[in-house]
Order: sequence, then C-alpha cells, then structure tokens
Amino acid sequence: MIRIPILFCVLTFVSLGCAPPPAPPVVIEPLAREVSFLDDVKPVLDRRCVVCHSCYNAGCQLKLSSYEGIDRGSSKEAVYSSSRLEPQAPSRLFMDASNTGEWRERGFHSVIENRAASPANNAIMLQMLEAKKQRPRPAGEYRAEASDLTCPADPEEAGSFLATFPDRGMPFGFPEIGHGERAILETWLSRGASGPSAEEQAQLVTPSQSDASQIAKWEAFLNRDDAKHAMTGRYLYEHFFLAHLRFPRSDSGAYFELVRSSTPVGEPLSVIATVRPYDDPGVDRVFYRFRKIHSTIVHKTHMVVDFDDETLARFKQLFIDSEWMSPPTRVAYGDESGANPFVVYAQIPPRVRYEFLLDHSEYFIRTFIRGPVCKGQVALNVIHDHFWVMFQDPASDEAVLHPDFLIEQAGNLRLPTEEGSDDKIRETFSNKYRERYAAFYAAKRDLYERTVPGGQGIEAIWRGRRPSDAPLLSVYRHFDSASVHKGALGDLPRTLWVIDYSQFERIYYALVAGFDVFGNLSHQVNVRRYMDYLRMEGELNFVHFMPPKDRVPMIQSWYLGDGALEDTKTAELLDVRGTKVAFTTDDPKREFVERIINEHLPKSVGIAFDPVNYHPGGIETPMPATFETGEQVLDGLRALTAPGTALIRHLTSTDVNILYVRFRHYEGSDRFVSIVINRWHDNVNSLFFEKDRLDPSKDTMDFHSGPIGSYPNYFLDVEAEDIPDFFDMLENFDASPQYIAKLEKYGVNRSDFDFWETYDWFQAKTFEVDPIHAGLFDLNRYFPRAVE
Repeated sequence: MIRIPILFCVLTFVSLGCAPPPAPPVVIEPLAREVSFLDDVKPVLDRRCVVCHSCYNAGCQLKLSSYEGIDRGSSKEAVYSSSRLEPQAPSRLFMDASNTGEWRERGFHSVIENRAASPANNAIMLQMLEAKKQRPRPAGEYRAEASDLTCPADPEEAGSFLATFPDRGMPFGFPEIGHGERAILETWLSRGASGPSAEEQAQLVTPSQSDASQIAKWEAFLNRDDAKHAMTGRYLYEHFFLAHLRFPRSDSGAYFELVRSSTPVGEPLSVIATVRPYDDPGVDRVFYRFRKIHSTIVHKTHMVVDFDDETLARFKQLFIDSEWMSPPTRVAYGDESGANPFVVYAQIPPRVRYEFLLDHSEYFIRTFIRGPVCKGQVALNVIHDHFWVMFQDPASDEAVLHPDFLIEQAGNLRLPTEEGSDDKIRETFSNKYRERYAAFYAAKRDLYERTVPGGQGIEAIWRGRRPSDAPLLSVYRHFDSASVHKGALGDLPRTLWVIDYSQFERIYYALVAGFDVFGNLSHQVNVRRYMDYLRMEGELNFVHFMPPKDRVPMIQSWYLGDGALEDTKTAELLDVRGTKVAFTTDDPKREFVERIINEHLPKSVGIAFDPVNYHPGGIETPMPATFETGEQVLDGLRALTAPGTALIRHLTSTDVNILYVRFRHYEGSDRFVSIVINRWHDNVNSLFFEKDRLDPSKDTMDFHSGPIGSYPNYFLDVEAEDIPDFFDMLENFDASPQYIAKLEKYGVNRSDFDFWETYDWFQAKTFEVDPIHAGLFDLNRYFPRAVE
C-alpha cells in the first residue's frame, strides 16, 4: 500500500483529491455588547478591507464594499487574464445574480460561514484575521494584485493554505488591524455574520423624499412613449450607464445609477443584465430607472455627473427641441449595428450629439481612462504617461457641419466591438478594421482639403460655454491606472490631442460601451489595436494646427524607433493643408498652447497654467499662485521637475508611480502633496515589449496639491523642519546607505505599524478637500517591499 506523505497531501489536495485536515477553530473573546453591521462592522471593513476588496481586481473577486458582496463571497476564477481564449461569464455584483444561491451556482464560496459538525469559529475570514494576528507584520515582497492567492473554497481548504503559507493573513501584505477593530469583526463573525435588518436594508436602497421627487421628474422624461424621447433615452442611457448620478438640490448626499428595467415606473426594479448597454434587452419595452448606490464609494469607479434642472433643460433643448435628420423612429436592437452609434443614432444631428459630449467632456474622457476596468494596462499602454486634450469646436468640425458625411462613412466607422466578446483568435491581428479606419481617415482628409484648404485657426478649438465646462484636460497614466483632471497640469507635454466628434464617439463606444472586461484575448487585443488609430487621429488633429514644415518632425519625435512611421507614410497622413495660425516663434507647439490658455479660453472656465510644473516659453505667461503651500516649498518643488531627477531613477525599478507626501506643521497646518512620475516612452505604438521603449533618463515628476490618482504607491511623512533634507533626497538620491536611510525615514513602509494611521490621514484629507468626488483609495498597488 502506497502512503502519501501528509505534507505532500496538504500541498496538493486539490489536484489529487486528498482530504484536507479540519480547520482548527479560532479562539476569540467576543465583545459583551451587541455588534451592529452598519454601525460597527461596516466602518471597520471600509477603513481596512474595502481598500483592497472593491473591484474586479480584488483578490478572489471578494468585494467587501456591501453586505451583498460579503455574502456572495469569493471565487477562484480571476477576471483579469492575459490568455483567456473564451469569454468568461460576467460576475457583476447587483447585476448577474440576484441571490446567494445563484452566486453559489456560479462558483462563489462563502467567507463568513462557520462549517463544522458542531459550532466552531472556523470561517475563512476568521482564519485570515487570526493568521495576521499571529504574524502581525508583513515581510518580504508583495506584488500588486497578487495572482498566487489560493482563494480557498471552504474553511478546511483555508486552514490547509494557511498551514503552508502562514504569512498570508489579512490584511494581506499590510500590518494587522487594531485590536478593537479585530474584536468587532471576530464578534460579528462568531455570531453568524448577519447583515442589515430588513428595516435598515430598506433604508439603504430607498431614495429620500427629496431624491424621489427628482427621480420622478427624470424617469418621466426618459420613458415617454414617443420615438423622439425613446431614442433620446436610449442614447443617454448608453452614455451614462457608468455614471454616479447626483441630484445637487437634494440634501441626501446619495448617488444613483441609471439602469434598464423590464418593469415600469412604480413597480420594483427588474434590472436587464446585458453585457453591454446597447445589447438587445430581450423585452418588448425598456424602462430607464434610477437605482440607489449603497456600496461604499471607491475613487477608481466614482465618476460623478450632476442631474439638475439645468441639465434636464439642456437635454430637452438639444434632443427634443432640435430638428432631427429624419422623422424620429425607434431603431430595433439585435444585430451588430448596435455597436455603431453612427448607424443607430443617424437620425439625431451630429451637432446635437457632439455638444452633448462636450457638455460632459471631463466625465467622458474619464470613462475610458478609469472606466469599466480597474486594471487597465492593456487599455492604457496605448497612451503616453502625460498629455493634454482639447476639442474641436462644433462650428469648425467639418464632419458635423456636413452630417451626410458620417452617414456615408458609417461602414468605415465600424468598430471591432461589433464582434462581441468572443472574437475568433485567428482574427486577433486582422487588418480589416485598420483598412476601414484608413479609408475613413482618407475621406475625412479629402473633406477638409475641399472645405477648408487653407486650414483652421485657433478659433477652431472649443472654448466651453459655462464655468463648469472642461475645454482642456490633463491625462496622467500611472502604468495600469490613469487619471483625468480639468486644466493644464504639468509642464508642456510631448503629445497633445485635439478630439473631434467622430473620434470622441468612437473612443467611447470602443473602450467603454463596447468593451467587455470578461471578453477573450482577441476581443481585448483588437480594441487596444483600434485605440492606436484613435490616439494617432487625435495627435494628427493637433498637428494640423502647426506649420506644415514642422508636422512630420513633430509626429516622428513622438514615435521614436517606430519603423512604421517613415517619412513618406507620415507625410501622407499629414497632407498639404495649411494652417491659419500665424506663428512668431520657433516653438509652435508651446506658442499655440500658450495662446489657447492665455488668450482663447474664457477666464470663466478657470483654466490656467500649472504654477509649479509648467515652464513658460517665449511669450508672457501668467502663473497663478494657487499651489497650497509656501514659497520655500514651491521653489524647492519647481527645481525638481527637470528630467532624470535622482529619485526617479531609483523608482523606475519599482512599481511606484504616485507618491503622497504629508508636510507636517508647515505654516500652521499639514499639507498634502502628490508626486506623479511621468515615464518616458519612445513610442506607445505597440502592445508588446513596453519596457524596451522606456528611457528613465528622461523621466520627470510633477508635484500637485492634493490627491492625484486612485492607487497611491507610497506615502511619505515629512516634518517642516526636514523639508530641505527631503528635497536633497529627491534630487541626489544614489541608493547609498545614507540615502536609503533618508528614504526609510520619510517613507511609510507597508510593514510599519503606523501605516494605517498614515493612510487614514490622507484619506480623511481627501474627503475634506472634495467630498463630492472623493472615494476610498485602492491599496492593491502600494510599494511592494516590506522592510523588517
């Protein structure tokens, strides 16, 4: 008889069928008092657990931002996979299953149930907390969103896992939570881990009276029976399905999401759970309804849009009061044309659609930068680390002024998302969409050469019409996440975009409405490849404002080492159209931007140059002193924005892209400054071998007051008296023992016992500065090294 060693059985019981040993019960001392989920447990989970367990990138898909997510539990199936040949069944909380039984059928396992013949405290969550209690301080390396977590399916498997890997307790890779916090969770788990009472749950999901009155007004508008309102509601839903909608005149502070329901207003919601917002709903009539968001708000998915009376009036003006291209008609769902907004919404004038997008430009750019994914390297390595975005004015967009052009070009405007989530692998590198794109771009070039052969002037750049408008946006890429900000943040970037209507709509439908995070490899790669063309189109739109002699060198300086952009091909893309901008300096890119910001944009939109990071060119450029710190710090930071600053070279070998700095006791208060690393890419024109196109000697860092991004990578804590020494570290860091000691003095390591206190300060400061747009940061990508 063959005897399998016990240790071998523990390590391989899943594959060999060995029964794992029973999980020992966790010994706890429950609190004498009652523990409420909403009053006691949820605040602890929010502060210490949701920061890593709230999105698709949460370990084991365990979302702890609501009781429904806790009850659903964990899954062994990862959402993010770079080799998935078949699409994965969606597992969207509140969408793809409606009760615990359905989630169990879909492979999710409880983390809060005690499972034993007699009562025992062996729930997975309890075991994970106990393991951290036994080993409270992490050691070694912890990689972002670690893929080697076992995701145990039951307490017995969890016990075996922790017996082999005792340092994998929760919070994974961070110090243990406080004794009082752990006591609350242990007491709650040992007593059955119940959720909100029926009365509390009703209060969580029911709108306030004030919100209900606003919802009634909006649902009446969106669900009117006539075709014009029906197509308007459909278009608005497809563009706002990711938004966190807010009613500014309400005092509730609640946010809502717009959903499709098979039930009309007045009846309980029955959400239609399609993969994409334009998919066939499978019912005769769709109703657009508002659902209250009761999960904890996390920053990475918190994209706010205000729905007030002015917004409603604007929608009526644009969509209802305008004359459409043809008599309004309902368009059927069901075929691949649903992925092509230029077909489905051809009856709505392009100018109406474009003005709508411009009214919400910051939100829509944010959706494809922060949108349906939480781990976006595949989507984001198509963009540079820092660039600015402007928009073509509707009165100068020739495709808008000649609306029949877009109808004629509808076939060439087809997107790879029309293939759905299961593109055939053999089509992964097909050129059919590239060829269609090239045909459209050639037709657009001919249109402009025919209608504006002399080119366009600065007046062709959209100026905005309200103080809240965002005619210029800054985009920062932080490796596999990114952020969007109104205004000109940072120094003059290498690349700039000018987005027109057709490009704006295609970006949205390719990367947001049509993108499926659960799709197969071919689907995701083809979307990424198509975005290459859209990025270049935005760059070319900008370059067309430049002197013709500077266009080819400028584009080629953005695509260093890219053999696909030889002189002749690039010249063909840039055509012979002139420009009506009269330049007076030998730096046309900077001159154009400075004229836009200083002269063209109205002061009311509040866009000015970055007072710390921007280095003015040859014309007089006002620099507003809006950075919230004194001149000593300001001057020190300005000196550190040059390429190749010493600390950047050290950080290049780590996963650090965003650092949050706390300057303590500076001029009577503590200040919050973000340091953003901008990594130089020779070009971003390929999905593969990104590291080969980096040049750390050209990396820069920007400094901003307050938070940038959703994923802080490192915290630094600096006393005012140490500011000169801190700046010396940034400028002269050489990895010597002296400077390593300085970095450890100011840096807050993930193993430091005061880590949570530091995190709490940054989080509280963020809510204090901007309570509407703030949300919990994500710590999945914090500096990986734990120093013992």
